[in-house]
Amino acid sequence: MERLRQRVDFLAVADGARVAAPAFTLQSRRRDDAGPVRVGFTVTKKNGTATERNRIRRRLRELVRRLDVMALRPHSDYVLIGRRAALSRDFNTMLDDLGNALGRLDRQNAKQDTSARR
Repeated sequence: MERLRQRVDFLAVADGARVAAPAFTLQSRRRDDAGPVRVGFTVTKKNGTATERNRIRRRLRELVRRLDVMALRPHSDYVLIGRRAALSRDFNTMLDDLGNALGRLDRQNAKQDTSARR
Protein backbone atom coordinates (compact mmCIF):
# COMPACT_ATOMS: atom_id res chain seq x y z
CA MET A 1 0.00 0.00 0.00
CA GLU A 2 1.34 3.41 -0.95
CA ARG A 3 0.55 6.96 0.14
CA LEU A 4 -1.09 9.68 -1.91
CA ARG A 5 1.04 12.82 -1.76
CA GLN A 6 0.29 14.87 -4.88
CA ARG A 7 -2.54 17.42 -4.84
CA VAL A 8 -3.67 16.29 -8.27
CA ASP A 9 -4.28 12.77 -6.89
CA PHE A 10 -6.31 14.12 -3.97
CA LEU A 11 -8.43 16.18 -6.38
CA ALA A 12 -9.04 13.13 -8.59
CA VAL A 13 -10.26 11.11 -5.62
CA ALA A 14 -12.54 13.98 -4.56
CA ASP A 15 -14.60 13.35 -7.72
CA GLY A 16 -15.25 9.73 -6.70
CA ALA A 17 -17.60 8.09 -4.21
CA ARG A 18 -17.83 9.47 -0.68
CA VAL A 19 -19.05 8.08 2.65
CA ALA A 20 -19.32 9.99 5.92
CA ALA A 21 -18.57 8.61 9.38
CA PRO A 22 -18.52 10.44 12.72
CA ALA A 23 -14.73 10.77 12.87
CA PHE A 24 -13.85 10.98 9.17
CA THR A 25 -15.06 11.09 5.59
CA LEU A 26 -13.84 8.38 3.24
CA GLN A 27 -13.46 9.04 -0.49
CA SER A 28 -12.48 6.52 -3.14
CA ARG A 29 -11.73 6.33 -6.83
CA ARG A 30 -11.02 3.32 -9.01
CA ARG A 31 -7.95 3.63 -11.25
CA ASP A 32 -7.38 2.05 -14.66
CA ASP A 33 -3.74 1.16 -14.05
CA ALA A 34 -2.34 -1.92 -12.31
CA GLY A 35 -0.70 0.00 -9.47
CA PRO A 36 -1.08 -0.74 -5.77
CA VAL A 37 -3.76 0.62 -3.47
CA ARG A 38 -2.91 4.18 -2.44
CA VAL A 39 -4.22 6.00 0.64
CA GLY A 40 -4.09 9.71 1.48
CA PHE A 41 -4.87 11.57 4.69
CA THR A 42 -5.94 15.14 5.19
CA VAL A 43 -7.17 17.25 8.09
CA THR A 44 -8.27 20.86 7.60
CA LYS A 45 -7.20 23.75 9.81
CA LYS A 46 -10.71 24.18 11.18
CA ASN A 47 -10.16 20.96 13.15
CA GLY A 48 -7.76 22.56 15.61
CA THR A 49 -4.16 23.44 16.17
CA ALA A 50 -1.30 21.74 14.35
CA THR A 51 -0.78 19.38 17.28
CA GLU A 52 -4.43 18.28 17.22
CA ARG A 53 -4.46 17.91 13.44
CA ASN A 54 -1.32 15.77 13.55
CA ARG A 55 -2.86 13.58 16.25
CA ILE A 56 -5.97 13.08 14.10
CA ARG A 57 -3.78 12.20 11.10
CA ARG A 58 -1.74 9.71 13.16
CA ARG A 59 -4.94 8.00 14.36
CA LEU A 60 -6.22 7.73 10.79
CA ARG A 61 -2.92 6.25 9.59
CA GLU A 62 -3.05 3.67 12.37
CA LEU A 63 -6.62 2.75 11.39
CA VAL A 64 -5.48 1.94 7.87
CA ARG A 65 -2.46 -0.01 9.17
CA ARG A 66 -4.72 -2.22 11.32
CA LEU A 67 -7.29 -2.69 8.59
CA ASP A 68 -7.37 -5.97 6.71
CA VAL A 69 -5.72 -5.23 3.36
CA MET A 70 -8.33 -7.39 1.61
CA ALA A 71 -11.00 -4.82 2.58
CA LEU A 72 -9.45 -2.31 0.17
CA ARG A 73 -10.26 -2.71 -3.53
CA PRO A 74 -7.22 -3.28 -5.76
CA HIS A 75 -6.29 -0.52 -8.23
CA SER A 76 -8.03 2.14 -6.10
CA ASP A 77 -7.16 5.36 -4.33
CA TYR A 78 -8.64 6.29 -0.96
CA VAL A 79 -8.59 9.56 0.99
CA LEU A 80 -9.50 9.84 4.66
CA ILE A 81 -10.55 13.33 5.70
CA GLY A 82 -10.27 13.64 9.45
CA ARG A 83 -12.81 15.34 11.68
CA ARG A 84 -12.40 16.73 15.16
CA ALA A 85 -14.39 13.81 16.60
CA ALA A 86 -11.42 11.57 15.79
CA LEU A 87 -9.62 13.05 18.81
CA SER A 88 -12.10 11.71 21.34
CA ARG A 89 -13.77 8.76 19.59
CA ASP A 90 -12.86 5.26 20.79
CA PHE A 91 -10.26 3.72 18.47
CA ASN A 92 -12.01 0.35 18.12
CA THR A 93 -15.23 2.15 17.24
CA MET A 94 -13.37 4.11 14.58
CA LEU A 95 -11.98 0.84 13.20
CA ASP A 96 -15.53 -0.52 12.94
CA ASP A 97 -16.63 2.75 11.31
CA LEU A 98 -13.90 2.38 8.68
CA GLY A 99 -14.95 -1.20 7.90
CA ASN A 100 -18.58 -0.11 7.56
CA ALA A 101 -17.60 2.85 5.37
CA LEU A 102 -15.63 0.58 3.04
CA GLY A 103 -18.64 -1.73 2.77
CA ARG A 104 -20.92 1.19 1.91
CA LEU A 105 -18.42 2.39 -0.71
CA ASP A 106 -18.41 -1.07 -2.30
CA ARG A 107 -22.21 -1.02 -2.49
CA GLN A 108 -22.15 2.48 -4.03
CA ASN A 109 -19.59 1.39 -6.61
CA ALA A 110 -21.58 -1.76 -7.41
CA LYS A 111 -24.70 0.34 -8.06
CA GLN A 112 -22.72 2.69 -10.31
CA ASP A 113 -21.22 -0.26 -12.22
CA THR A 114 -24.61 -1.86 -12.87
CA SER A 115 -26.21 1.41 -13.95
CA ALA A 116 -23.28 2.15 -16.29
CA ARG A 117 -23.71 -1.24 -18.01
CA ARG A 118 -27.34 -0.54 -18.90
